[in-house]
Amino acid sequence: MSSLKDFKILYSKRLIIRPLAIKDSFFILELVNSEGWLKYIGDRNVQSLTDSNEYIQSIINNNKSFYFVFEDQKSREVLGIISFLFRNEYKNPDLGFALLPQYEKKGYTYEACNAFLEELRMNGMNPNIIAITMESNIASISLLVKLGFKKSDLPKTDNLIIFSKDLTSGI
Repeated sequence: MSSLKDFKILYSKRLIIRPLAIKDSFFILELVNSEGWLKYIGDRNVQSLTDSNEYIQSIINNNKSFYFVFEDQKSREVLGIISFLFRNEYKNPDLGFALLPQYEKKGYTYEACNAFLEELRMNGMNPNIIAITMESNIASISLLVKLGFKKSDLPKTDNLIIFSKDLTSGI
C-alpha cells in the first residue's frame, strides 16, 4: 500500500478490512444512528438509505478522509469502521473507529485497528498519528491506550482529549 488510495483488502485473524463502499449503505444507516455514535460522534442527519448513500459518496469523494469497514471473515457481516482523517487543524492524521453495539466487547475494534496500524507502519506511512475522543468516552480511551496511544500535549477543547502514537516505535 503506497497510499491509502491503494488500500484494497487487509485480513486479520477474524476480520476483513476494506474500503467503505456504497454497498455499505444499510450498515452506515444503522451505525450513524446508534446510541454510541449519536452520543460520542454526533448526529450526521442520515435518516434514509438515500441519505446514507450520499453520506458515503461524500466520504469517498473527500481526498482527506478514508473510511474502512471491518467485517467478520466467516459471516461477512459488517461490524464497524475505521476512519483515517487528514484534518486541516492538525499536522498529523486522525484515527477513528466505531462499532455496532451488538459487537462491542469482543475485541473486534482492537483487532481491526491493530491490523490497520501495523499495515501503515509496515508501509512507512504517517508515522505520527493522533486520535480524538470525548473525555467521557471511557471505552474509546481504554482502546486507544491498549493500542499504544498516549495523551498528547496538544490542547484539548470542547471536552475532547487528543491522543498520539508514533508508529516507528512499533504496534
